[in-house]
Amino acid sequence: MRKQRTRQAISDVATRLFISRGFEEVTIAQVAEAAQVAKMTVTNHFPRKEDLVFDVHESFVASLAEVRGRPLVAAFRRAWRAGLERRDALLGFSGPEFARMVVESPTLLARLRELHEEREKALAAALVDELDAVTARAVAAQIGSVTRLLFDEVLRRTADGEPEAQVVAAVGRAGERMFDLLESGLGSL
Repeated sequence: MRKQRTRQAISDVATRLFISRGFEEVTIAQVAEAAQVAKMTVTNHFPRKEDLVFDVHESFVASLAEVRGRPLVAAFRRAWRAGLERRDALLGFSGPEFARMVVESPTLLARLRELHEEREKALAAALVDELDAVTARAVAAQIGSVTRLLFDEVLRRTADGEPEAQVVAAVGRAGERMFDLLESGLGSL
């Protein structure tokens, strides 16, 4: 429990520093100093500087692979709708300052792309028990693309300062259209 509190405190301090100064401008040593911990403590909890921002990356990567139910696309649509209703961070919901920090940092955008790829691979691995490997990868790529596009849309609109209710409405409409398209192609799974 203490380790988790320390980890969260470091992440919170780092996020505040990154938002106020810019991600690229802040060093791990500065985060450690502001959090009043040793630099080694920061790197023990967060092997990559980007992980200080994306501190829920493990949950993010696992999130698609954890969706259960059939038909497959309908299960993903239900899970996505529930996340949209909660304004889930795993769908890209964050404050405008956080969203701007991410979209203004090439390093963070690159890490976010990596996380989306890892999430797609995790989904493919989960589907390979039911589908052949190539089909599992194809399905994961399509579902991953839709969720990535919707995540990016939430992030972009939030960074642009759109009110959250407006973001939810716009992304909700876009998501329904995208899941309809998926369903027409993958609906039999």
